[in-house]
Amino acid sequence: MKPIKKICSRCILDDTIEGIEFDENGICNFCSIHNTLEMQYPLDDIGKDHLKKIVAQIKKDGRGKRYDCVVGVSGGRDSTYTLYMAVSLGLRPLAVHFDNGWNSETAVTNIHHATEKLDVDLFTVVADWEEFKDLQRSFLYASVPDADVPTDWAIYSVLFKLAAKEGLHYVIQGHSFRTEGTSPITWTYMDGRYIRSVQKQFGKRKITSFPIMGFWDLVTYIGIRRIKEIRLLEYVEYNKGTVDRLLSEKLGWTYYGGHHHESMYTRFFQSYYLPHKFGIDKRKLEYSAQVRSGQMSREEALEKMREPYEFDPGIVSYTITKLDLTQGEFETIMKLPKKSFLDYPTYYPYINLFRIPVKIACRFHLLPPILAEKYLKKDSAMKCLPGKNAS
Repeated sequence: MKPIKKICSRCILDDTIEGIEFDENGICNFCSIHNTLEMQYPLDDIGKDHLKKIVAQIKKDGRGKRYDCVVGVSGGRDSTYTLYMAVSLGLRPLAVHFDNGWNSETAVTNIHHATEKLDVDLFTVVADWEEFKDLQRSFLYASVPDADVPTDWAIYSVLFKLAAKEGLHYVIQGHSFRTEGTSPITWTYMDGRYIRSVQKQFGKRKITSFPIMGFWDLVTYIGIRRIKEIRLLEYVEYNKGTVDRLLSEKLGWTYYGGHHHESMYTRFFQSYYLPHKFGIDKRKLEYSAQVRSGQMSREEALEKMREPYEFDPGIVSYTITKLDLTQGEFETIMKLPKKSFLDYPTYYPYINLFRIPVKIACRFHLLPPILAEKYLKKDSAMKCLPGKNAS
């Protein structure tokens, strides 16, 4: 693990992150991204008016249909509160869940309680376990810090495909930069070409049980089907403690012990795999976001980071067994040379090639947040990206 030489004077991100930069005041470029997003999603009357207009448009476009939007649900705090918000705003969502075989019992119960109490229909896409297991093993052998993105991209793929099938124009996702921050592109990158290229190189099975959205799929969904991604949580004050109490009282929701730990694989990935193989601790992102948003003091965040990321040794053995790995195979994976998405075919070169039109599209909100966020990451961090086979 690289020693920390410099840390942001505003948040707690440090120079162990490839691509981080500091201005003359010692403030990092990820704080700059936060400032940009604060201007795009202000928590004032302008922001409230913008949200009202979005909701009104969703309702208008959904007239005469069973639903007016799809909402991804995982059983976690963010997605559950997003579903609660959608219903509270008078929307008629279809809740969509992607089951990759790693749901915790808590997540399943949370989804059931939320959809039942909110009287929302639930559509679940179940991945073929052997296919998904093969895909996850492939990303582990690829030796990249993006080993959890097959699930994330599958969720996006399923949501857009189902929205298109239902003739809907809105995919609503649960994400807040004020509590989760923006992940460095050197920590998290995903696109359909990346998923397929890693699977082709390391996998043994063809993925047929769920869609892997490619470039032309996305062009069709956005340009022809006119499907937009909306993140409701960006428009509201979002305090985790307050939300937890509300969800518990209103929906019988239960916390699962860690950020995105509603998934057993994500629990393994964030608490063990990333810290031990790559020296990546995603608590830095979460705490930094909350520091910028005034939900936590910088001193409190630094104090929390002095505590090691706790992990249950049982989750490691559980993951090894579930993925049909031997202990020796897993140890080999952990010792493989560290790589990045730059070592594999992706759509990222096209983002660079079409930098100017992408920038214009971002400025006028013509791209879904997942792509606009990629541009923000690139524009502020690409100069310092590691080369191929970076360690």
